Amino acid sequence: MKAGYYAVIFTSKRTPADESGYSEMAQHMNDLAARQPGFIGVEHARESIGITVSYWESLQSISDWKTQTEHLLAQQKGRASWYEAYHIRICKVEREYEFHKTGTGTPGLR
Repeated sequence: MKAGYYAVIFTSKRTPADESGYSEMAQHMNDLAARQPGFIGVEHARESIGITVSYWESLQSISDWKTQTEHLLAQQKGRASWYEAYHIRICKVEREYEFHKTGTGTPGLR
């Protein structure tokens, strides 16, 4: 992908309670985001904190995703039940590069 796109970095700390429905909602949000105009991809990691980085073509496509009806409902549920805290950063990707061992590929990386 050519530089000049945007990354939304969502870091979160989960509550210890109410796991019910979280995985299903997360998968639904991934599927829904993938159908949004301007969506490029997503990467996830979870240890003591969660990190999700989604990639978008423009600030407008990020804004449209932020106000998507089902996404708004998921945000409300997250604040009410699943997240103790979260932090969102929106960054413009100015440059990128990568490394792959010969013949191994990198499943899970864009």
